[in-house]
Amino acid sequence: MFTKFLATGSLSALIAAAALSCGAAQADPLFAFLSPAGQTQIAPQYAPVEQPDADAQLDPRLQRQIVNYASNEAPGTVIIDTPHTFLYYVLGNGKAIRYGIGVGRQGFTWSGVKQVARKAEWPDWYPPQEMIARQPYLPRMVAGGPGNPLGARAMYLGSSEYRIHGTNDPTTIGKHVSSGCIRLTNEDVEDLYSRVQIGAKVVVLPQSAPVRTAQPAPAPARNARMSWNVNSSSSLY
Repeated sequence: MFTKFLATGSLSALIAAAALSCGAAQADPLFAFLSPAGQTQIAPQYAPVEQPDADAQLDPRLQRQIVNYASNEAPGTVIIDTPHTFLYYVLGNGKAIRYGIGVGRQGFTWSGVKQVARKAEWPDWYPPQEMIARQPYLPRMVAGGPGNPLGARAMYLGSSEYRIHGTNDPTTIGKHVSSGCIRLTNEDVEDLYSRVQIGAKVVVLPQSAPVRTAQPAPAPARNARMSWNVNSSSSLY
């Protein structure tokens, strides 16, 4: 029984720490628990934990909200504002839904235009060879589930290794921590996933993109009808 507990704890720890691999630059030290001396003491603290209200842990500016956003892009387009760690889902008529995100750390940012090639719920994670070369201790595959570093949903960008995906670690939102993937809280990625269509255009702005200020949209009158569709039961605010 004790041996089984150790094996389970170690696996949970490996998965949770791996969440920082399309994740944090500080991922390597987290695997110190793999040494025999530290395994039984450190592994349990990395077990996946329930995040009942991850949005409440975010800075208010990073919380999901509708904002005024002037853009020539068509409704349904996703715009990644890398330097300001925001993702915009264009609604049209000068409005967008803004989400706080985590983006690539120094040396791992990128820019360009992609399309959403496919979508997956609770996706499996296969670290790319380039990542394994940098971090050889990573697992070769992690099955989808609460402890998976891709979180609850993933949207794959073209034929690249990049994804827009969830995370079980809300503290990484608003930071430059990943290997190039774009991460949202699980609640936010579920909301975005319900809106984004296969083939949707994704524009990733460069780290040196011009400053564009988006202001929160004024709250609609109590009896006014909303001009956009809500496809998720979660609040937009």
